[in-house]
Amino acid sequence: MPSRKEILEIGGREVSISNPDKVYFPRAGHTKLDLVRYFLAVADGALTGVRGRPMALKRFVDGAEKEPFFQKRAPDNKPDWMRVATLTFPSGRTADELVVDEAAGLAWIANLGCMDLNPHPVRAEDLDHPDELRVDLDPVPGVPWSQVREVALVVQESLVAVGLTGWPKTSGSRGIHVNVRIEPRWTYPQVRRAALALARDVERRAPAIATSKWWKEERHGVFLDYNQNAKDRTVASAYSVRPTPDARVSFPLRWDEVPHVVMEDFTLATVPAIYAQRGDAGAGIDEAVGTLDALLELSARHEAEGEGDAPWPPNYAKQEGEPPRVQPSRMRRKPDEYAGRGKDGGPPPEVAEQRAAAVAAGDPNAGLTTEWEGSRPSPTGRRKSSIPVIELGRAPTRAEVYEGLERWKARHPEAAAHLEPADVIETAMRGRAYAWYRLRLNLIHVPEDLRPPQEPLDPDAAPDDWGSLSDDERAAWMAGRKPTRRARTSSEEPDA
Repeated sequence: MPSRKEILEIGGREVSISNPDKVYFPRAGHTKLDLVRYFLAVADGALTGVRGRPMALKRFVDGAEKEPFFQKRAPDNKPDWMRVATLTFPSGRTADELVVDEAAGLAWIANLGCMDLNPHPVRAEDLDHPDELRVDLDPVPGVPWSQVREVALVVQESLVAVGLTGWPKTSGSRGIHVNVRIEPRWTYPQVRRAALALARDVERRAPAIATSKWWKEERHGVFLDYNQNAKDRTVASAYSVRPTPDARVSFPLRWDEVPHVVMEDFTLATVPAIYAQRGDAGAGIDEAVGTLDALLELSARHEAEGEGDAPWPPNYAKQEGEPPRVQPSRMRRKPDEYAGRGKDGGPPPEVAEQRAAAVAAGDPNAGLTTEWEGSRPSPTGRRKSSIPVIELGRAPTRAEVYEGLERWKARHPEAAAHLEPADVIETAMRGRAYAWYRLRLNLIHVPEDLRPPQEPLDPDAAPDDWGSLSDDERAAWMAGRKPTRRARTSSEEPDA
């Protein structure tokens, strides 16, 4: 039987909400329709954070307690009134991402299972120059919430010192975000470098409680994640609902509220009334546009003092001038042997040029993140990698494939000692209804005589057509037994 639908009229648009009674937050009891109505209640504030920006869709199609998946490309069935922006990635590939401009758009993406909104820090009219610098305060496990608030106040001091205005909000998870509107005239690498300079300045002001160190073994207190300003990275915007049992919200604050704020006060159930009473604390952000000149001058002083670039995220090409991208305790080579040739967050220029030309010509392998040829079909019809990659496991959840990685490391400790973070390749695979996870290892940094061969997958819990399974079939796979397949009728097509 087809699921019930509810049609909402929002600003002259009709938005269809499929399966409105589907429970998204089991412990709090909130449904999909509750989520849609929440976004409509705070629409003006939520739109301040996302309006005009391309957005990666983070879809919780099975609710907050299940694994989400990211969808970069706009769905084919998007309404005509929703626009897209074409982003270009370091691989040379492009994607048309949704741009939400009105309340009806918020309701439409909420119907897809989007509760956690992830806009890029650029406007659709200028995709190369961010107009927002993002400060992400990420506490090390065990750090109390009071210390996160204390570091946020130090961030405010540092921003004021360089003539910038910060707009704080709870992350809704564990930390605090501070967004800074800037003139859209600097590139992504420049904005990231400015964020790194700010992180180092906060660390200098409060060395006992704040850190800019990328490697977890070197961190303490609250980490200022400067890499959230690298191209293609996104963070939850204001009024996003986070996948916590209580449906917590990323809530904008005034600076005088930061010292005493309690993150748990702001949930899907409580925020609409708070918003109606006090308004949006982030309402003036678009008028508070600043310049990065002072922060970039600070960055230049840091470099002159010997503090150059810092590590990039592991899925980025090794950059020119980047320090060794390996944990200090696991460094096996001289620092200069880790040198990279990537430029502006992408691959070396000649590789970028080759990829762009190959993508334009329709080469399906042009987006590979390495400089070698890639994979190609073997005579048996299965794909055979021309680089030393092995597959470890497949499973319905991230946790299960990473547990398999730990078992592999225990079996092959000598090989594991040579792995670098970027050698672990995680892929979220998407079927028609469900996501599953695949984990591979690139053994390029492991000496050939230490490279283990391909072994049976561990775990091996995801069928090739995982996304086409029914709920009962999927549950059977997760229980470790192969289900009996049955035909799916057209009326059983899954929805969000």
